[in-house]
Amino acid sequence: MTEETPGFEEKPDVPSGATPDDAESKAAPQEGAAPAGDEAAHIAGLTAQLDQVRKALEERTADLQRLQAEFQNYRRRVERDRITVKEVAIANLLTELLPVLDDIGRAREHGELVGGFKSVGESLETVAAKMGLQQFGKEGEPFDPTIHEALMHSYAPDVTETTCVAILQPGYRIGERTIRPARVAVAEPQPGAQTVKSEESGEAADDKESGGPDEG
Repeated sequence: MTEETPGFEEKPDVPSGATPDDAESKAAPQEGAAPAGDEAAHIAGLTAQLDQVRKALEERTADLQRLQAEFQNYRRRVERDRITVKEVAIANLLTELLPVLDDIGRAREHGELVGGFKSVGESLETVAAKMGLQQFGKEGEPFDPTIHEALMHSYAPDVTETTCVAILQPGYRIGERTIRPARVAVAEPQPGAQTVKSEESGEAADDKESGGPDEG
């Protein structure tokens, strides 16, 4: 029998050239090293948070763009309403002045627009023109029911369509808006004149085709 030496403990085999500390450090697990699975989970969590931030940013950007578009539309409506109110106010004011302008026009036609009255009248007409008031209506122009109001009617042999033959009161407009139609006297072609004219034209055409009237 082999006798064991008291106090002797077996130690792990240590490769040649290595110290016992090296063997212990190799056998013990490394402290502070995170497993690979935990690191992947951490990256996945950060990616998810980044996606949430991007989504929230896109939503806030869309909200801002929508609010900006609504504000621009609101500004356009306010500006359009402001212009409309201004035009209506000017039209109402000038409408009240139309009788005065009519009096000035009649005085001019009768040679009574003289002296201080002439200066005042012309100044008033100038101010009205600066505010956008335009006069229209001339003798000889075709009758247009959208801008003319016929107060007198007659027939004339020298017209080929309904024509304004006299301007009783001029019309006035502001831009494209008519604030008073021109009050006119109109004349229509004489009944039967078109038929006679057509017959005469037909006879002239026949004479031309036949070489003219027979002589002798």
